Amino acid sequence: MASAGTTLSESASKALLAEYGVPMADERVVASAADAATAATELGYPVVAKLCGDTIAHKTERGLVRLRLGDAAAVEQAAADLLAAARPEDGEVSVLVAPMVSGNRELIAGVVRDPQFGANVMLGVGGILAEAIADVVFRPVPLTAIDAAEMIDQLATQQLLGAFRGEAAVDRQQLQAVLLGLSAAAEARPDIASIDVNPLIVRADGAPIAVDALVEIGDAATTAGAGRPRPSDEQFRALFEPRGVLVTGASTHPGKFGFVSLHNILASGYQGGVYGTNLQGEEVLGVQTVADIDALPDGAIDLVFVCTPASANPDLLRACARKGIRAAFLTSAGYGEAGEEGRAAEDALVALADELGILLAGPNGQGVVSTPAHLCAQIVAPYPPAGRIGVASQSGNFISSFLNYARQTGVGISRAVSAGNAAAVTPADYLDWYADDAATGVSLAYVEGIVDGRSLLDRFASVARRKPLVVVKGGATEAGAKAAASHTGALAANDKIFDGACRQAGVTRAATVEEAFEAAATFATQPLPKGPNVVVLTTAGGWGVVTSDAIHREAGLVLMPLPDDLRARIDTKLPPRWSRNNPVDCAGGEVRDTIPEVMEMIASHPDVHSVIYLGLGIQSNQARLMREGGFHPDHGLERIVEYHERQDRRFAEAAHELSLRHDKPILTATELAVADPANPGPAAVRATGRLCYASGNRAVTALGHLTRYAEFRRTRGLG
Repeated sequence: MASAGTTLSESASKALLAEYGVPMADERVVASAADAATAATELGYPVVAKLCGDTIAHKTERGLVRLRLGDAAAVEQAAADLLAAARPEDGEVSVLVAPMVSGNRELIAGVVRDPQFGANVMLGVGGILAEAIADVVFRPVPLTAIDAAEMIDQLATQQLLGAFRGEAAVDRQQLQAVLLGLSAAAEARPDIASIDVNPLIVRADGAPIAVDALVEIGDAATTAGAGRPRPSDEQFRALFEPRGVLVTGASTHPGKFGFVSLHNILASGYQGGVYGTNLQGEEVLGVQTVADIDALPDGAIDLVFVCTPASANPDLLRACARKGIRAAFLTSAGYGEAGEEGRAAEDALVALADELGILLAGPNGQGVVSTPAHLCAQIVAPYPPAGRIGVASQSGNFISSFLNYARQTGVGISRAVSAGNAAAVTPADYLDWYADDAATGVSLAYVEGIVDGRSLLDRFASVARRKPLVVVKGGATEAGAKAAASHTGALAANDKIFDGACRQAGVTRAATVEEAFEAAATFATQPLPKGPNVVVLTTAGGWGVVTSDAIHREAGLVLMPLPDDLRARIDTKLPPRWSRNNPVDCAGGEVRDTIPEVMEMIASHPDVHSVIYLGLGIQSNQARLMREGGFHPDHGLERIVEYHERQDRRFAEAAHELSLRHDKPILTATELAVADPANPGPAAVRATGRLCYASGNRAVTALGHLTRYAEFRRTRGLG
């Protein structure tokens, strides 16, 4: 076995990978020019000749490769030139002679060990433009056959994988075998730092074959520790459904956290006991505070909301423990974010909380929301409507953002917590509890500053197997993948590795905060589709076109051709000028019951898995102008205005009812959701508890997340 920190020669690299089933071209390694000519004759012309040595990594850059050598004389001359080009630092060198494998397509595959996410298999478009194009995908080791197939499907340059310039389509089974072989090598050999197979040429018959390979050996990889145990269910219930809440540092000054947090608890309708401490024992918002925690009743309080300085908190926690308090949320700053001294104080506080059996949320956090308990224990607004989304965030600002989106859309929140410094309880801990929480249907997380990426993704995978998990990530991991001597390493951007790990785990990764909330809202309010087929129903032709384009771009969705039997049924309800295809454009041919009836025909068809409905609110928009135009209610306007508004409400309610009846997603989209949220159309969607999307494009993005998660569950046998 090679020593750590070395790069194997090309021939040794290929021999190692061949043990794991990576297909290699037949080749010979020789020491002289004459032997090279003999080897070429045995292999058959044309051939390629390369200079090999244990320290030679990138041969092409140094001009150490000769291609398309057609006879013995050419091979002998090329080999002599290559041997003459050797440098002292190359060490012992040899000439590798191999058949000239031809093919119009080159891929790159390999393995890289990321400091945060461990060993990952990579696949991408290869050749000399690999790093420039950077069409690459990653998955953590070990791979399954499903992972390997999904990696191939995820490449953006899919045209290269089909029949191409007279050559057969790529043999996907053989390409999957390459990826699985690389995974097996990385799993069996933890000392492999990276593997670079570039190019992996696709022959004319579609079979991939490795013509160059490089294996770097490093120190054996180590597995991160198990980390802290998750708080108990009893401790989480104390945090999210407390019998009583204590605010320490309650203040009569409306600008201080001690006032704001107490106000928010009372204003949200919390029905448990509310207590406060204040050095003067003042009455605050009708709550008679006490100067000393020991003056409070025993066993009546589960949660303490801490608004006192860091220096006071150790004694405060001890006093709380004496009263039976089992959870503490700390808004206090001056801990890990404040340098070495603060980190030491934070570590000491965590150790103390562990000793006392208290769940320690924060410090430096914003607060906790639990709508089943009518609890809004936080230092900022708002309090959201009740719903099925559980939120955990490393940023307090994004907690506020998600709660604001809940208020805007009407799609509510079950639990929300700002993890702050996450000194003792991490976002993954909250998400793990949400996954078994009956009040929560989907989890939504914002993460940043990832330290132990592999452990985090393992936790995420456990959550996603139980319930949908939507993640939005800020920033990069603290240490990027080491490029080392390989193209694979150079292509290993942390974001692509994180994305691949999320896909393998079934985690829904959103690109933006808005997309994250809309994805979570979709999971919370729509059934999972049974397949990829989408039909668009529209009364707005242009929106139907751009929504169709978005479906074509969205991985996992299919704008299905309209079945003949469905087209025939719709013909009975629409005039001949309707589109007669998908999108189903009504072309202005609607009468009173057209939209609900056509929507029913589409939703009930067994080949249709999802529906997107566009154009809601158009009639009510006209009704609004009639109301405001100066002629209302005369000239018959009162009756027509009421009719238009009633129709849009009917359409929204029909979409909701048909979705429930047929157990299929029906997503309603209109710009009026944000341009005029009071319009009866989008307002009626909100009244059903569902999200009204601001555009067809955004509905497609959300449906794509929903469909891919449904496919994840089906392919993994999760139901």
